Amino acid sequence: MVKKDVKNLLIVGVDTISIAVSAKKAGYNVYAVDYFGDLDLQRTCSEWRSLTKQKSGTSCGRISLFFKPEAFYDMAKDLVKKFGIDAILPSSGLDDEFEVLYALNDLAPFLGNNPQTIERVRRKLKFFEELKLLGIDYPETFLVENEDEAIKAAEKLNFPLVVKPSKGFSGTGIRIARNFKELKNFFSYVSLFSKKILIQKMVKGVHASVSFLATDGDVKFLTLNGQLLGKRFLFQREPFGYCGNIVPLKIDNNIVKRCQKIVENIAQHFGLRGSNGIDLVISRKGIPYVIEVNPRFQGTLECVEKVLGINLVEAHVNACLYNFLPNTREKIANVCARLILYAPERVLVPDLTIFTQIRNIPLPECIIDKGEPLCSVVVEGKTRAQVLYEAKEIAKKIYSMLRSA
Repeated sequence: MVKKDVKNLLIVGVDTISIAVSAKKAGYNVYAVDYFGDLDLQRTCSEWRSLTKQKSGTSCGRISLFFKPEAFYDMAKDLVKKFGIDAILPSSGLDDEFEVLYALNDLAPFLGNNPQTIERVRRKLKFFEELKLLGIDYPETFLVENEDEAIKAAEKLNFPLVVKPSKGFSGTGIRIARNFKELKNFFSYVSLFSKKILIQKMVKGVHASVSFLATDGDVKFLTLNGQLLGKRFLFQREPFGYCGNIVPLKIDNNIVKRCQKIVENIAQHFGLRGSNGIDLVISRKGIPYVIEVNPRFQGTLECVEKVLGINLVEAHVNACLYNFLPNTREKIANVCARLILYAPERVLVPDLTIFTQIRNIPLPECIIDKGEPLCSVVVEGKTRAQVLYEAKEIAKKIYSMLRSA
């Protein structure tokens, strides 16, 4: 149970900088445990711990090799003992690591969804079964553990199919199989990421997400967001790898209303609290298909704050502790884009603090391996075309400054 006089917040996850900045602006003492330990996180937090130890002339390593969920617990335990943490705010990367989530919650209570609620929405098959009872569309899905089961699932679903790990984050390891040969090849590949594999009917359409706030008895739809996935100009090598967002997504208002209804039904049915997100694919017929719930702050946080004029951590605390939802701008005038840049090769990082639009800033002269996250660019403007152009131009400047390591 979280006390109402919260002062010390601990943010735990792979990427925590946007939450940390928001929490600091809201007046909290901010502590963080994350993967990268970037410069801007160090400058924001009272104290921090990270899996990566960035050093000049040293590689930051590969997240696929070095990511260890249990290490986040160990680092969090150290900070909780030293600084009297009042509450934990989970970030990305640990959604499916249920044992770690329960252990973290024992250190200090989660402010928002408890581990039981998180597990309920993240166990995909059971979650989809409940969506079916609610009359909410989702891609038909099978959970399999071997190639024979994958083939049987494919015979029931028909191609093309999505082959994806049952545990993971940032879209890593997802592949599209268009025939049985590709299914067998991709099953072997995806098995490297997870013992259990999801075989899912592919929905063609627009990849989107919804950001919302929820209290005991109310839900506030914040924004419908466009997702950027697998962008080669950002050197993302994964076909569905997360590359950022554009907020809001400009789309037919009737589709927005459908998404809003889905949010209300899911939030109330599962008892979600505070800041949450839902990933969707909006089909070519305008039908939103639910892919998953992110029962925590999302990567869209800073963009949502900018276009709505709110502090999302403050709104989250008010929703969770006081059942209060904020007033937001009735009409969104601006557009905000976040691009996540990936290293085109093994590179030495220049001093990126010269750019005011940069987030997730690595230590100058550290080494980022090919395909690993480099930094983020956040740009706000009047139109989608404008912000994308400006963000891409900044990305080009950054790439031009890199040196081979």
